[in-house]
Amino acid sequence: MAPETSRIAARARAVDVLVAGGIETAALDARILVEEALGVTATDLALRGDAPVGPEGAARLAAFLARRAAGEPVARIIGAWEFWGLPFALSPETLVPRPDTETLVEAALGLGLRRDGAHRLADLGTGSGCILVALLSEWPRAWGLGLDRSPGALRTARANAARNGVGDRAAFAAGDWAAALAGPFDLVVANPPYIASTVVDGLSGEVRDHDPRLALDGGPDGLDAYRAILAQVPPLLAPGGHLVVEIGYDQEAALCGLAAAHGLTSEVRRDLAGHPRVVVMAPRIAT
Repeated sequence: MAPETSRIAARARAVDVLVAGGIETAALDARILVEEALGVTATDLALRGDAPVGPEGAARLAAFLARRAAGEPVARIIGAWEFWGLPFALSPETLVPRPDTETLVEAALGLGLRRDGAHRLADLGTGSGCILVALLSEWPRAWGLGLDRSPGALRTARANAARNGVGDRAAFAAGDWAAALAGPFDLVVANPPYIASTVVDGLSGEVRDHDPRLALDGGPDGLDAYRAILAQVPPLLAPGGHLVVEIGYDQEAALCGLAAAHGLTSEVRRDLAGHPRVVVMAPRIAT
């Protein structure tokens, strides 16, 4: 792409390149990549679309388009993504936050905890920190601890908490689920790896080749992380506390069974597509 190409023309050419590469979301991806490569906003494109992209912009955009056409997700190319209306930086050790995971945040907020309450939260396998940061943004007096086995993920999560204004109410530590925790917590959340090992290699290239396998592979039946979490978390819950986890579309019965085996009640929340997505658990009250 020539440096004198206008911004609007560059976007049109970007769409053509991605369509030719078989990218289904070519128009949306082209807009995002053009804005990122040129350092402009949608408003800039609308008001000054005739401005040339320049040598640096042309080079950056060409590189971005080549990576996208090769199957690399947009979020990985720009190194950031939005979740719950908040910006999150990514790293190779973190998943790209997905809209389905917002179902978990909605389920947690629907538990009836006071907005101004000083709640204690734990996020197991925090990754980018998106779940914990989203919840802390909604509960201004809450405090949260994010745990992850990956030092790189913890650095990313810590930076995201600071970026979104909740860094003073969030701590991050290395840990294997809840094994090293001492409660009580009002809420424990987790989006653990839940894909069966034999299925991981069959996932789309955008996921298989770019998301960390450690955050995808849930063991032979996809339930290894849940078994560990359910064995560790119940004693850590405060009276009235809850454990809320994301699940795969076909794991509703398995998770509800595991919950019952550990003395927990369970309720399933569905995502916008109607799939089982979240299980809300709490200690069974003796009668």
